Amino acid sequence: MKHSATSSSIEDYVKVIYAYTEWQDKPITSTALATRLGVANSSVSEMVRKLKDQGLVDHQPYSPIRLTEQGLALALSMVRRHRLLETYLVQELGYSWDEVHDEAEQLEHAVSEHFIARMSAKLGHPDRDPHGDPIPDAQGRIIMAPSHRLDELDPGHTGRITRISDHSPELLRHLEKLGIGVDTRLCVGPRLPFGGDLQVTLLDSTQPGSTHDVEPLTLGEEVSASLWLASTENHEGCIVQELTGGSLMNSHATQ
Repeated sequence: MKHSATSSSIEDYVKVIYAYTEWQDKPITSTALATRLGVANSSVSEMVRKLKDQGLVDHQPYSPIRLTEQGLALALSMVRRHRLLETYLVQELGYSWDEVHDEAEQLEHAVSEHFIARMSAKLGHPDRDPHGDPIPDAQGRIIMAPSHRLDELDPGHTGRITRISDHSPELLRHLEKLGIGVDTRLCVGPRLPFGGDLQVTLLDSTQPGSTHDVEPLTLGEEVSASLWLASTENHEGCIVQELTGGSLMNSHATQ
């Protein structure tokens, strides 16, 4: 898709609408969109009308906001820009993973499609960013590995971290101190009594399944809700049946 002369505000809106639904089926509401963007509800209402007039969203009063095919294509183009920039900042410029989000937010509106293509080639056409979020290809195709939020999994579930929400730099720094990152293998343990924190055990990547002499970590609600896990094996009574494997999603010919 050729990057058109859309305003940065429009690009931000469609990207946020897409990102909200990327890892869940629940569509975004005007109130949730205002919260995500840090603007007033009245500002969202005005912009959503503009997006609808331009054919980028479907929206009826008091109903969720959904991207049209045209809106989704623009959103995926912006997501590709943002995540490639984050990857470049980490791999080529030495940024840490908690620094890159705001930098990419500024740069994604300014660079050309030619620059994005050259940057992708320089990086070897990566398919995920430093936080595990998938990077759409130049045609708007995106690979989504079957993953589940950590706080939704049952005790005994084993897998590898595929995605970490980057909404909080402080949380990313906390996870780094715990030794948790993308591709970290862990086993889900029990919750502490009375709806308490979740316990997990990090697994030795050189000895799959080994938890010998490893002390469990205790993760708070915000932390466990920010991690996505892909299954590497099933266990007895497992509530998740599928194993790790990519699926092609959101295929668009963005010419």
